[in-house]
Amino acid sequence: MNAVEVRGLSRSFDGRNILNDVSFTVGHGEVFGYLGPNGAGKTTTIRILLGLLTPGAGEVRVLGRDLAADDDARAKVGVLFENNGLSDRMSATANLTYYAGLYGVDEPAERIDDLLTLVGLADRRDDLIGTYSTGMKRRLGIARAILHRPEIVFLDEPSSGLDPGAQRMVRDLIVELSRREEMTVFLNSHHLDEVQRICSSVAILAGGRIRAFDSVANLTGARDRPAVTVTLADPGDRAGASRVIEALPFVAGCDPDGEGIHCTLSDPGATPDLIAALVDAGLRIEEVRRSSRSLEEIYIEHVGSAGGGV
Repeated sequence: MNAVEVRGLSRSFDGRNILNDVSFTVGHGEVFGYLGPNGAGKTTTIRILLGLLTPGAGEVRVLGRDLAADDDARAKVGVLFENNGLSDRMSATANLTYYAGLYGVDEPAERIDDLLTLVGLADRRDDLIGTYSTGMKRRLGIARAILHRPEIVFLDEPSSGLDPGAQRMVRDLIVELSRREEMTVFLNSHHLDEVQRICSSVAILAGGRIRAFDSVANLTGARDRPAVTVTLADPGDRAGASRVIEALPFVAGCDPDGEGIHCTLSDPGATPDLIAALVDAGLRIEEVRRSSRSLEEIYIEHVGSAGGGV
């Protein structure tokens, strides 16, 4: 059973399709990135997953349950939207103590101490939240969202509006959450570099449809289908080298240009065989370089001019 399962999800508002046959899964313990432009339908998806909206068609499950009809399952879910639910007129300790009471947290004082240390706010625990920076509020909001030890936490743009230093602190905190708390993290973010650094898999949503869904390693070509660029000592040999490369069974694509020959390999361990085939054909190699595309490049490729949703 996956932590999140979305199958054939569709939803419309006022006769306008917002989500169209959306499907993806999130495994237990993953840090999952849900990407898309503003208005793509990400928020609508999350609201349906949380049971706040009903799907028009399809099925969604969180921890194997329908949150709209299962109070016990909802108790295993944490959520942090842009409004972090904190009172500026209360201290960090008072805020978390209030929510610990709502959630029925066992040994709340110990849990609060632990979380304030985890998010780096132990020394500001008695200060009013109104005196906190945006980054500090965001970290405390994450602590509030996981106070009751949920199995999965939904984080909506947790790094939005933060300076680079604060973004890094939040990013490191998310990784630590997944590792230390053994928690699935569903991350909605516009920070593609952040997502590439910390997420194990992503789905890209645009125009209400999933445009790509895979592990980050697969999408960027860093693992299963590595990209290799071959530069020859004599550029005039490119045509002959291309014919040799295209005949190899482990080459999924070959594209010669002015700088070299760009190859996509279906076998991640085949680079030595590629080199050997070229040498056997009497071709002199100047350089072989493995590379991968950034998640930003892949995002732009898939999103293009696709329309949005809500």
